[in-house]
Amino acid sequence: MSTIRQEASSTASQGMAAVVAALVMAVGMGFGRFAFTGIYPVMVSDAVLTVHQGTLAASANYAGYLLGALLTAAVHPRHSRRVCVLALGGIVLCLGVTALLSAPWLIIAMRGITGSVSAVTMVAASLWLLQHRGHTSGAPLLYAGVGMGIVLSSEMLVAGRTFDLHSAGLWWVLAAGSLILAVIALPGLDSRPVEATGTRPALHGHESFPALGAGRLIALYGLAGFGYIITATYLPFFVRNALGSIDPIQVWALFGLGAVPSCFIWHAVHMRLGTRRALFVNLALQAAGVILPVLAPNPAGYLGSALIVGGTFMGTTTISMLAGRRVAHTLRVSILAVMTACFGIGQIVGPLVANAMYAPHHSFSGSLSVAAAALAVAALLCVRFTPAKS
Repeated sequence: MSTIRQEASSTASQGMAAVVAALVMAVGMGFGRFAFTGIYPVMVSDAVLTVHQGTLAASANYAGYLLGALLTAAVHPRHSRRVCVLALGGIVLCLGVTALLSAPWLIIAMRGITGSVSAVTMVAASLWLLQHRGHTSGAPLLYAGVGMGIVLSSEMLVAGRTFDLHSAGLWWVLAAGSLILAVIALPGLDSRPVEATGTRPALHGHESFPALGAGRLIALYGLAGFGYIITATYLPFFVRNALGSIDPIQVWALFGLGAVPSCFIWHAVHMRLGTRRALFVNLALQAAGVILPVLAPNPAGYLGSALIVGGTFMGTTTISMLAGRRVAHTLRVSILAVMTACFGIGQIVGPLVANAMYAPHHSFSGSLSVAAAALAVAALLCVRFTPAKS
């Protein structure tokens, strides 16, 4: 009976650890990184930023994210709890400082710093849960924290708008929200590692299917970073005059709402279909969601795009990270670091391409079409071509 109680206690402890890690991810990614998408149209309306300056701020954030991910690549799991604490405090501070800034170049610089801290938060949370705590089955809930953070931050922005808050006030709202979540998460960040049980890990279902080669995986992951980021950066901006009384921030909330269950759904698809087929379906569906506003520039098209892209972009990460670990032995360098770098480069290039294509016609149709094409190419990289027999 004591063994059963110990196992039940261990299961409950690991489940709580996954919830805590998801809260850390919600602060670092949902608030620190992606909340800018919701507040961006308000900053343009308040004449704090122009569209071009907002693009630079977005690209600075993604560049900072790339730098932060590379700087934390060597962090040992035993230090992950301390890094999580520091990163949570850093996010709250960055959001609060942004509320005080009015010069565009300072805001752009601060978005770069915030991006670096967001990456540190994501790496530290992943290390703490998956390696320090050894709870690999908690990965879907961990990454679902990104979507939860998007939804929470979006609804807080909507609430702030009902009180006619300008962008500075909204940044204070985000800082307060991130502080509350950080305070809730901190007591659950246990610094003690979980003792090994001696049981062998269960065989992942996707391992019974042919693996996707490291080169293709790295290439398609970089294309995926470019493919989703234009929608993830500009969605509320290009729907702001198309939905009548609906606040465009609510469309961004729908994006996050789709991301919450997607990590669990795509993990299950990966286990059942294998890496190649799961990623092909994921990327093809994501391409359809990206191009939807071009084919159907109406409320249904915009809402459908938010739900489809939101319901697939974190699924790409959930599948790809697990697939990368499987073929890590084929490279002399860390494949996860290379994948993260390529994804980050795609995210940096995306807003710059969108800005260049927006300027002549004041339309995002061209850049969305290019992004959808990139995702289609990424999906084709999943196809296993066999030479014809002579």
